[in-house]
Parts: sequence; C-alpha cells; structure tokens
Amino acid sequence: MQKTYHGSCHCGAVRFAAELDLAARTIRCNCSDCRKLRNWSARTTPEQFRLEKGALDLGSYVFAEGSGIDHAFCRHCGLTLFVRGDIAELGGAFVSVMVSVLEDATEAELIASPITWCDGLHNNWWNPPAEVRHL
Repeated sequence: MQKTYHGSCHCGAVRFAAELDLAARTIRCNCSDCRKLRNWSARTTPEQFRLEKGALDLGSYVFAEGSGIDHAFCRHCGLTLFVRGDIAELGGAFVSVMVSVLEDATEAELIASPITWCDGLHNNWWNPPAEVRHL
C-alpha cells in the first residue's frame, strides 16, 4: 500500500517526501557503487517524489557516464539520499529513495519489506546475484 514517507540527510539541509510501497518491495544491488554505499532503496515515480527543502544543497554524481543514473547527495554532510534515472528496461523515469534516510518508516515496516536483489555488477539487473550474504 502506498504511503507518504519523509526523508532527510544527516545535517537536515535536504528534505523530501515520497509515495512508496515498502510492503511491495525494496531493492538491493551488488554493483560497485551500491556495494560501497550499502544501498537499500525503494523505487517510485518522479510524480510521487517531492523535494521539500535544499535543492541548492544537493550535489550530483553520475556513475558510469551515459548510464542515465544521477545520484543526489547533500553537499554539506555527504549523505546519498536518492537516485534519479530514466531507463526504458526499468519502466522509464524513476526515483529510487535510500530506505536508510526515511524518518517515518517503522522497524516493523522495514523488517517486513521484501528485497529484490539485482546483479548490477554483471549488468544482469533482472536477475539476482549468485551470492548476497556479504551485501
């Protein structure tokens, strides 16, 4: 079920709201960027995402030029908050919010949230990696 969640960076300079369905699925990936960030995210549409504060405080990191993925982080505290992209194979435009920055997601919601694993390391996004225990 869709619910509005709110998130922010560590220093509070950037805040957002997003309509997410944590009970449907969350995403973990094994690509080099996600592995280093320990990324755990939930995907939504750009229409269901609102940046409420700190547009000028955001930095941008594009991993793998031409990938269509823009990682947004706070320029002050460095925390990665969300990723924006537009990939046809993933359904077009999306925003992927870091679950770890959600302020009002309960422990029970996070524990119950199913994880979809993506093998980004081998560009095999639609299949889980052979091993995930280390991620």
